[in-house]
Amino acid sequence: SLGRPVGGATASQGHLGYMDICLCFFFFFIYLFFLQVLLVFAKEDSQSNGFCWACEKANFRCSMARTPESALECFLEKHHDLVIIDHRHSRHFDAEALCRPDREEASVMPLINAGFNRRYVENANMMACYNELLQLEHGEVRAQFKLRAGNAIFTALEQSQEAIEITSEDQVIQYVNPAYEAIMGYQQGELIGKEIIEVPKSEKNKPDLLETINSCIRKGKEWQGIYYAKKKNGDSIQQNVKITPVIGQGGHPILLPSPKCVNVQCYFYSPDIQSSKHKDRRKGSLDVRSTTSRGSDGSSQRRHSSMARIHSMTIEAPITKVINIINAAQESSPMPVAEALDRVLEILRTTELYSPQLGTKDEDPHTNDLVGGLMTDGLRRLSGNEYIFSTKHPHHIPSHLTTPLSLNDIPPRIAQTMENEDSWDFDIFNLEAATMKRPLTYLGLKIFSRFGVCEFLNCPEATLRSWLQVIEANYHSSNSYHNSTHAADVLHATAYFLCKERVKQSLDPIDEVAALIAATVHDVDHPGRTNSFLCNAGSELAILYNDTAVLESHHAALAFQITTRDDKCNIFKNIERNEYRTLRQAIIDMVLATEMTKHFEHVNKFVNSINKPLAALEENGNRILVKRMLIKCADISNPCRPQELCIEWAGRISEEYFAQTDEEKRQGLPVVMPVFDRNTCSIPKSQISFIDYFITDMFDAWDAFADLPNLMQHLDNNFKYWKGLDERKLHSLRPPPE
Repeated sequence: SLGRPVGGATASQGHLGYMDICLCFFFFFIYLFFLQVLLVFAKEDSQSNGFCWACEKANFRCSMARTPESALECFLEKHHDLVIIDHRHSRHFDAEALCRPDREEASVMPLINAGFNRRYVENANMMACYNELLQLEHGEVRAQFKLRAGNAIFTALEQSQEAIEITSEDQVIQYVNPAYEAIMGYQQGELIGKEIIEVPKSEKNKPDLLETINSCIRKGKEWQGIYYAKKKNGDSIQQNVKITPVIGQGGHPILLPSPKCVNVQCYFYSPDIQSSKHKDRRKGSLDVRSTTSRGSDGSSQRRHSSMARIHSMTIEAPITKVINIINAAQESSPMPVAEALDRVLEILRTTELYSPQLGTKDEDPHTNDLVGGLMTDGLRRLSGNEYIFSTKHPHHIPSHLTTPLSLNDIPPRIAQTMENEDSWDFDIFNLEAATMKRPLTYLGLKIFSRFGVCEFLNCPEATLRSWLQVIEANYHSSNSYHNSTHAADVLHATAYFLCKERVKQSLDPIDEVAALIAATVHDVDHPGRTNSFLCNAGSELAILYNDTAVLESHHAALAFQITTRDDKCNIFKNIERNEYRTLRQAIIDMVLATEMTKHFEHVNKFVNSINKPLAALEENGNRILVKRMLIKCADISNPCRPQELCIEWAGRISEEYFAQTDEEKRQGLPVVMPVFDRNTCSIPKSQISFIDYFITDMFDAWDAFADLPNLMQHLDNNFKYWKGLDERKLHSLRPPPE
């Protein structure tokens, strides 16, 4: 059954290249990792439970049948890859008769004739069952899968425009594809069955080249390099060749050419599919065929090096070093370990190493929508007309704002609301009301003064005041959430974290200044819409930044444009050039770290580093990880605030998402987060999903580093609050009045 869908997928293409061939292997491995097992047990006991548990642990799809009739019906419906039949209790049913009812001999032969491959001695130990299943999967089942995929793979080879040649171990040509024949000038089938030595060779190759190639092949290693071949008409042709040895059962599929290769020769060591190349280490099972056939003593275990070997580079990237270490470990590893390492390598080759893969079956829609809305750049693409979202409006210092002369001139009412700004329970909404929605300028003046930012930057306080005002003026007060109050809240959290002892020990003064500035500007000119919305709408910003970290790139770029174009607000004017470059890079890095598509990457890297001693953190430059984590936690710390503040923030972000959904419907755009429909949305459910998916693990790690028990207590209280509302089936921010 494997051959049909894969073959269909490849045969439908006119001309197949490298990616099409990879697609064949992709489908092949999809089938491989969804093995179907049928268990035929007349009654439930410890043995049947052992195999059920083993299937679950191995991620195999398992069916159970109790009678011969139901077993046959189930098998005909699903065509399982592996069938395990209980042969202990003949009074329930005859296992041999179930496979082939016309055999009655009492020897081993009837088992073979009836279709049995192995006989498993009763052992209810769960790990024994698990090991048995893995041995079967990595042995005969995988070999059968490869055979079924053969037609599809050769269809891909036939259509490939890369030239490919396959020879036997004796260097007899078994196959060349049409591209090879066309390049070399041979007619169809003219080369099949010939030995390589019969094909003319070019004199341009170095004398020892063939010996070098054969030496690699004998060791089971790839060879890649320049090789001169001779066409049928006698002309020499330079080729970039990759030669890959392929072992049979238990080995790996043929490594097909990269797009740069012109010619590939694959020395194919043909196995006897019905005999095992590996020693049977199982005491509890018997290979039925081994009692009657030769050549299966397992004495010669031969394994080639990983086909994904990355050749030595002059300058190695860390991931290259990791892959090379794994490749080296594979050389001397037992087969199960080597194959496990192959799977590790496959994972390491993906680009999204830190992003979890959500299932699609029974996921909470609130979680799916939050992930889709916050962690994608408009991947739910347009299906209708584009909507141009313009962000054109002037960025300048508004003349109507009254600038306080100094900290001492701040009105008493405002100063009073900031008395406890160094406390986590500081109420930012009181300051918002007292300042008429201009909390960022006032709070910024006080916090920047407390940290000595003007002294560090060698900048007058008047310049800092002007800068804070122009940055705040470019936050949109019309946004319910992403306004200057949110920026002030993030600045407050950043300052609070910077005072924690271990954070202070980890960072330099320049890091502290960068963190405070990054918090202040991190959402400047935010339009109140997500990156996904901007990308789907075809906005100017999305086009400018190629649909990648659109808003975060804009916030960082605009902050420096505003700051440096006017000396009156250029807080960087008086610092030395190299110091400015360092500060600028740190600010940009922190602002970009607030992009949610990289959330799990930043969190996991931080978690992997915090167990190291502090000196190691500094030596390895992992202060960057601390700064990223700091601003990320400050940016989405709402669920860790006192309950009333948490509820207010939840209402504001929900309103902003409701407004986006309304506009998407009005403009005919894809709805990025369907659950945020103001008529049906459950705010408690959305908060629960956000806390579960994004907040808990991140703040657990941050608390372990910075020691923040008060935040964790607030988080626990708020989670219980939202859970309580959800359990009462309430969709609102608060319960109805008594």
